[in-house]
Amino acid sequence: MEYRHTPVLLAEVTQQLTLHDGSIFVDCTLGGAGHTKRIAQLVAPTGIVVGIDQDDAALTAAADTLRLGQQKLPTIVLLKGNFGDLDELLLEARVPYVNGFLMDLGVSSPQLDHVGRGFTYHEDAPLDMRMDPSTTQPTAADIVNTYSEAELARVIREYGEERWASRIAAFIVAARGARPLSTASDLVDVVKAAIPASARRTGGHPARRTFQALRIEVNHELEQLERGLRSAIAWLAPQGRIAVISYHSLEDRIVRDVFAEHAQGCICPPDLPVCRCGREPVLRIVTKRPIVPSAEEIDRNPRSRSAKLRVAEKR
Repeated sequence: MEYRHTPVLLAEVTQQLTLHDGSIFVDCTLGGAGHTKRIAQLVAPTGIVVGIDQDDAALTAAADTLRLGQQKLPTIVLLKGNFGDLDELLLEARVPYVNGFLMDLGVSSPQLDHVGRGFTYHEDAPLDMRMDPSTTQPTAADIVNTYSEAELARVIREYGEERWASRIAAFIVAARGARPLSTASDLVDVVKAAIPASARRTGGHPARRTFQALRIEVNHELEQLERGLRSAIAWLAPQGRIAVISYHSLEDRIVRDVFAEHAQGCICPPDLPVCRCGREPVLRIVTKRPIVPSAEEIDRNPRSRSAKLRVAEKR
């Protein structure tokens, strides 16, 4: 697979991270290194770039991208792993602190476009959806064929924000009683049958929310995001910044809430004349409202449409 990925909000991310020669930068979701190629130029030649990804194909492509046509290079460390395990990965990278973090969440364009990965509802492919296909973790097929109806409804409702979750779960259980659901088209057919025709006419592809929910469940994305955010904040140097691009409301809500929690100071009751908790804010929220792509960027890259960039700075 040729790994091509158009970086979203590239100019905005580069500007917000305020990095320079000698900075230590960590891209927690390296992908094809579209963002990191630009940032590597800013921190070179004495800086350090750490790139993390679960996908072997992404790491291979990123290594080529970062070395191609560069006049000067910082120290580059590429690691395979999930940013939910950020503490262990940064200990492995042997960095003392970090000046800038980037998390570009969700599934990348090459993963969506690779039929064999099973992320997309537009192709007939095995229902896999693992970000790291070399692991033995359950696939989307395992989930749709083994979870109870109640469990399926919960996953689709919570992670897909799908109003027809209960009905879809019931149709899945009925369909798998005849034969296991093993491909993306198997699942798409069931979801289309479950959602009334009138509801299928609006809101994009009828299976979009169900596929999102299963991908999040397979990869434990929301749990990993919260763990990774908290670790990143702890590793930031003073005046260091963390930038997060999210693509749906569940991710954005976690980023917003974790930033807000760490930006909060005193939590004493308001009627106390003197603060007794001693709590000091750890972060300063840089983006009071998330930065979104321009109309021009959306025209160039329609997959950027739902992107939201939030940035916070260590005090």
